[in-house]
Amino acid sequence: MRETELTVAFYQRNFTREEWRKAFDEQQLDSLFVRLAQDLAPLGIRLRRVEDAGVTLDIKGYGDLLNSVRIRCPQHGVGNTCLGHIIGRSANLNLLEDIERGINRVAFAPETVEPEGSDKIVCHNCGCGC
Repeated sequence: MRETELTVAFYQRNFTREEWRKAFDEQQLDSLFVRLAQDLAPLGIRLRRVEDAGVTLDIKGYGDLLNSVRIRCPQHGVGNTCLGHIIGRSANLNLLEDIERGINRVAFAPETVEPEGSDKIVCHNCGCGC
């Protein structure tokens, strides 16, 4: 079985309000990625987490936070799509929950991710251009 690589890239973040900095907990993210990598490995999915220093976003709200997280899985037709585009609306404004939901959607149901440039409106007002 050919291994599928799923990368979660985090753009650099400039938090303009303290409340959004609190939503981004590095230790909890580390734990989430360790657990998900262990869960996905037996299924042939290699999970990677990278920091993308080439782009910095001002985080003024939760939509910006979602936009700063990108999921890449070319084998499943997902190039560099922001988390908000993948999951749509966030039910609980919980970044860890939303990242896990996005990873699982791309890993197990990539056909449910609306393609870039499609006619269907999926905009969640993150600024990604969809």
